[in-house]
Amino acid sequence: MGRLDKAFVPLAGRPLIAHVLDRLEPQVERVLISANGGAGRFAAFGCPVVADDRPQGPLSGVLSALTAAAGMGATHVVSTPVDTPFLPGDLVPQLLLAGEGSAKGLALAADASGDHPATALWPVGLAPALSDFLAAGEAKVMRFAAAHDGARAVFPDPRAFLNLNTPDDLAVAEALLKGTA
Repeated sequence: MGRLDKAFVPLAGRPLIAHVLDRLEPQVERVLISANGGAGRFAAFGCPVVADDRPQGPLSGVLSALTAAAGMGATHVVSTPVDTPFLPGDLVPQLLLAGEGSAKGLALAADASGDHPATALWPVGLAPALSDFLAAGEAKVMRFAAAHDGARAVFPDPRAFLNLNTPDDLAVAEALLKGTA
């Protein structure tokens, strides 16, 4: 999408973030937005914004969210990219069920095409281990998940995790919303 702020790329006349919030908000108590840069750009969505303490990729955002969520009394964080507008309506319950099968409660979304590690359930108790992992220069989600018994919640519809990275991906998403794909 070039240098566009993906959160605000329009899909069916609404920013991508609005589609993701529509999918997540019914499934969680509250939403935090993990984003660097000016937090004010998200004011219209009414969610607190947390920035990375040490920008090292997606896990930095997860760590910031875990830290903020712990301060709010939460036990878990669900992470998902802002450019996945078709998340399952049962994402959080399925991640929680999968997490019950993991020694540490960590669960990743997956489908027949593979893992979707940016969409995951993170127990706040993993924050110290994640901080140490990042401090050691590590940044791979799958490596951290493997080291912490990450379970899989397998979803039947691969379109649920359609990641919009190009104008062609956006066109496919528009067609899906119109029922022409």
